[in-house]
Amino acid sequence: MRLELVKDWMTREVITAVPHMGVLDAGHLMQEKRVRRLPVVDGDGRLVGILTHGDVREAKPSTSSSLSAWELNYLLARLTVGEVMSESVLSTTPETTIGEAAQIMYQHKIGGLPVLDAAGNLVGILTESDIFRMVVHDWQKSQSPPTPPYAHYKE
Repeated sequence: MRLELVKDWMTREVITAVPHMGVLDAGHLMQEKRVRRLPVVDGDGRLVGILTHGDVREAKPSTSSSLSAWELNYLLARLTVGEVMSESVLSTTPETTIGEAAQIMYQHKIGGLPVLDAAGNLVGILTESDIFRMVVHDWQKSQSPPTPPYAHYKE
């Protein structure tokens, strides 16, 4: 059995945010694209942080605040991704095994890892869903009845 690598299961078309993007806009983007995290890149495409659905949720003020709804909306509308993102980002490489990447995610209680190439460019993201997809794929393969040798030949 071959070792499964991150490059074989990662999502290659990564939806990203930039630091100056509004948090509300980022939240809408996550909702629209049905993702729970956005790698944050600078103008050169370099990874500078990550924004999660939880970060967006926590950025919203409490309903018990003494501010009016207008004041809350005004403050929230001015909040940027760069102000609430996590700057300390764990990442992985395309050549890392799925097992190693999954172990990092499990140990740090995170749901995804940006994938960086040797030059530090964002080339993908590996999420819990990608790993789950691999497990289901492998399970389905194991459920198929084995093909008898020479079954494709007719007499």
